[in-house]
Amino acid sequence: MFELALEESAIEQVETDLDRYTQMLDESADFRRLVESPAFSAEDQLGAMKVLNERAGITGLAANFVGVLAQNRRLFTLPGVIRSFKRRAAEHRGEVTAHVTAAQALSEEQKSALKAALKERLGKDANLDLKVDPAILGGLVVKLGSQMIDTSLRTKLNMMKSRLKEAS
Repeated sequence: MFELALEESAIEQVETDLDRYTQMLDESADFRRLVESPAFSAEDQLGAMKVLNERAGITGLAANFVGVLAQNRRLFTLPGVIRSFKRRAAEHRGEVTAHVTAAQALSEEQKSALKAALKERLGKDANLDLKVDPAILGGLVVKLGSQMIDTSLRTKLNMMKSRLKEAS
């Protein structure tokens, strides 16, 4: 799909449409069930996707590609297709994706500051894939490819615990 979008100069449009699918997956348990469940026939999935595409205003390459996935009973691969397309589009633009885990949701100001710090360190723009995990207690865990920067409070406390055990 990326190659077709590149040929048609439609990367941004396809990415916008894929973001709509991601939003629907995040917000609707029924849509997730339609995508993930093998109980629905190819015809049911295809029919439902046509209606959803119409309502969401998704047309063109993304709608056609998702239709092919539904016809071939591969709709369950949609989340992976979206991640892969977004990664390739970011690479095409010279961007990197930073997978960030925070103890609480980041404000817009914090997101901007993090993007600026990553750009300074990497020399490239960074897209943030944010996840909230209260278990890290505080700080951030940032993954860039195979590199990980862990400034979480949980990790610091575990390190202190280990040092105290060694000292006793």
